[in-house]
Amino acid sequence: MIKRTLKEGVFMICVGTDFEASKKAIKLAGEYDGIWATVGLHPNDNLKEKFNPEIYENLLNQEKVIGFGEIGLDYYRTEKSEDQKIQKQRFQEQLELARKISKPLVIHCRDAHKDLIENLKLKIENSTPLRGVIHSFTGTLEEAKKYLELGFYLSFNGIITFANQYDEVVKVVPLEKILLETDAPYLTPIPFRGQRNEPLYVKYVAQKIAELKGISYDEVAEKTFANTQKLFGIRIK
Repeated sequence: MIKRTLKEGVFMICVGTDFEASKKAIKLAGEYDGIWATVGLHPNDNLKEKFNPEIYENLLNQEKVIGFGEIGLDYYRTEKSEDQKIQKQRFQEQLELARKISKPLVIHCRDAHKDLIENLKLKIENSTPLRGVIHSFTGTLEEAKKYLELGFYLSFNGIITFANQYDEVVKVVPLEKILLETDAPYLTPIPFRGQRNEPLYVKYVAQKIAELKGISYDEVAEKTFANTQKLFGIRIK
């Protein structure tokens, strides 16, 4: 899967979701040109695990680690208010670490945009320089605009190929603020819905964005690639 993806000129970011997964992402990135890693503790991961900033900071300083994430809030899978409080506490601790590092954030948010936006806004207003991307964006147009006002990119994946409620968001968000992703092996786009997702299928996300915006596929591919390089500081040899 990796070899055929790279052969087609598609590069990959392997995303960490806890300490062990982050270490594996770093190892994989070190084995291939064209793969980079992020490090983070996902909001849905073991809520009994305390966020340890020292061990994550050490991982964040490893070679080929280009971002801090996935981090964020998810009230869809975490419904109990006491568990949501733990999520919010961990997220605030992660934002404190973000204050010390210069890596962009990869943020996961589901059914928690109000709280997440308030947390980001408060940090930024208190002179914490935050930047990054809201991954797998499934919020409203108004929420999208608030993230854009805070300087964040929005990332779209295969969801937009089979769910039309995000069409208006894609049309309105400037191409200069859009990234593409697959979230593989999940959220497989049409025409492979129901099968395992792969990074190579990102082209179908680009095709859908081009269709919705009434522009060429090449323009979407070139601009979103440039956006990714700019945000994460990737330099392609």
